[in-house]
Amino acid sequence: MVSMLSRDRSLVKLADELNLDFFLVSYTDLLGGTRSKLVPAAKIAAVESDGAFFAPFASNLGLGPDAHDIAAIPDPNSLIVLPWQTNVGWLASDIYMDGEPFAAAPRNIFKQILQRCESLGYSYKTGVEAEFFLLKKGEQGYQIADSMDTAVRPCYDQLNLMRQFDLISTLVGYMESLGWEPYQCDHEDANGQFELNWTYSDALTTADRHVFFKYMVKTLAEQRGLTATFMPKPFSHLTGNGAHLHMSLWNDGENAFADAKDELGLAAIGYEFLAGILAHARGVSALCTPTVTSYKRLAASTSVSGSCWAPRYISYGGNNRTHMIRIPEGGRFECRLVDGAANLYLAQAGLLAAGLDGIANHLQPRERLDENMFVRGSEFSDLQTLPTSLLEALHCLEQDPLIMATLGEQAAKTFLDFKYQEWNAYSMAVTPWEMEQYVNC
Repeated sequence: MVSMLSRDRSLVKLADELNLDFFLVSYTDLLGGTRSKLVPAAKIAAVESDGAFFAPFASNLGLGPDAHDIAAIPDPNSLIVLPWQTNVGWLASDIYMDGEPFAAAPRNIFKQILQRCESLGYSYKTGVEAEFFLLKKGEQGYQIADSMDTAVRPCYDQLNLMRQFDLISTLVGYMESLGWEPYQCDHEDANGQFELNWTYSDALTTADRHVFFKYMVKTLAEQRGLTATFMPKPFSHLTGNGAHLHMSLWNDGENAFADAKDELGLAAIGYEFLAGILAHARGVSALCTPTVTSYKRLAASTSVSGSCWAPRYISYGGNNRTHMIRIPEGGRFECRLVDGAANLYLAQAGLLAAGLDGIANHLQPRERLDENMFVRGSEFSDLQTLPTSLLEALHCLEQDPLIMATLGEQAAKTFLDFKYQEWNAYSMAVTPWEMEQYVNC
């Protein structure tokens, strides 16, 4: 299988070498939707040079039906052969309009801030912990797929994990064949919830792989009559889906965040980067936690297992999962704000911009808190909290000039327009809870 390739190998040659009959030429829109065209290998040469053309109004890019076509130019370095359909190759693409990079395309936005990072002499490396639920749809709506998965504290449960061995082992085998180096998988804290971990890489590759991973998991679940969801909070009483992001900067092949002399193994530049993320946490929240349901994950005080595992306060600590940022070991840290609905191109763009701002201004985080923030967070009155709703997060985004500039005027306006529409639709919907609560008014 193929996951990363040299740019000097054309897709025509690769199609011949890998016996590919088709390519899925794919791009991601501002709301995280994946759009594709299936291109016969015999026609891929023209697409590689000129792009596959799409009517942009048909996806969430903020353009009307009168707009010119956009061209999705596939990135050969992103090629992944579908392990379950080995004559088809998947490609992430960059979007162009009228011969110029389209400003509101998430992958283009992320590549711009990556170029700035590289101009400073650094490469940005990340790894993502992708959590998901396996569900089935019945007469009562979506339910946990495994009717035997009912434990109050099911995290790491061996029986629950192994009843899904067919799906999990297939995913691991496919990731191994793609060279992703998966290293752990487990049953997570909620009933029906799982997590698979694979080795970190450069951040653009991580984002591309995350898009493909979600597609792969959903496809394999469908083949088994199940629904896989990365929704941040599918059930009010259970832990939600995070997409915790581990990050570091590298320089000349060395981890710039690593310092063995520091108590937690984090270099001064790492603390500055961390401080930048803390300083912009409220502004970047709309990118890391982008849906109405995201804030039900963040607002949860607990779950049936006894913990929500989601941050509420803008704080950091050592190997302590009650903070927004955790430093599990030297040379990296984890941002626990990001959830399963995040468009990782946009989330990483915002986090990288914030971190670089911390370095540029030599920001310093406050003293770390070695406390259980789920229990004691409210005692620290000077700590800011994360937004408690999508509406608040959108306001915070608008008030953060750095994150708005990272998105660019067109993308920021379009993203905000879509998200305010989402909030308004949610606000007008009457829920079963409201009926039960207020029907006797």
